[in-house]
Amino acid sequence: MEFVIDTFLIVCAALFPMVNPIGGAPIFLSLTEERTVAERGRLALWVAINSFLLLLGSLLIGSYVLDFFGISIPIVRIGGGLVLASLGWKLLNADPDPDHAAARNHRAETPESFYPLTLPLTVGPGCMAVAITLATRHPKGAGLNQLLMFDGAVIAGFLLISVSVYLCYRYAGQLIRLLGHGGMSVVMRLTAFILMCIGIQVIWSGWSALQAAHP
Repeated sequence: MEFVIDTFLIVCAALFPMVNPIGGAPIFLSLTEERTVAERGRLALWVAINSFLLLLGSLLIGSYVLDFFGISIPIVRIGGGLVLASLGWKLLNADPDPDHAAARNHRAETPESFYPLTLPLTVGPGCMAVAITLATRHPKGAGLNQLLMFDGAVIAGFLLISVSVYLCYRYAGQLIRLLGHGGMSVVMRLTAFILMCIGIQVIWSGWSALQAAHP
């Protein structure tokens, strides 16, 4: 049981800061401003479901898919970092008016809530890399029961992360209302800037890994 708890805590500790549902809530609200509360709730649910499935898919088959296409994790980081930085830059320079064109453009991009709300905003390349890495951490020489317990603990961690995503995104409006319009603008700009910086950091980590592998 201690092994299961430790695995569960490791998954949560590794993924929660990277997913950062609290920090992503203002961006989610900005990208869904033209939606009704009910539509936004459904989007939040689908983002949570998609996030769970994307993490689970990365755990189960991520390494095989990358090997099949000959893509390394550093390249995935660079590609995902470029998307994150681009999204952060667009949001940082967006018109604060709720009816601005950027919101209308993103409305067309998010009917199924996968891009950009799930990938890369919520589950980015770093999260996928963590999930893929977890797949290589199966206990060596362990029996079937231990393997099942390990996988169960990892999946439970994914589930908890997804639930936190749903709650933070679903009730983002209530959180922002406490801040007011001015507070919302400040939080939005700050979060967008941090998102852009995270994208640049992800690009740098991927580039550094490539340099280390090919000195």
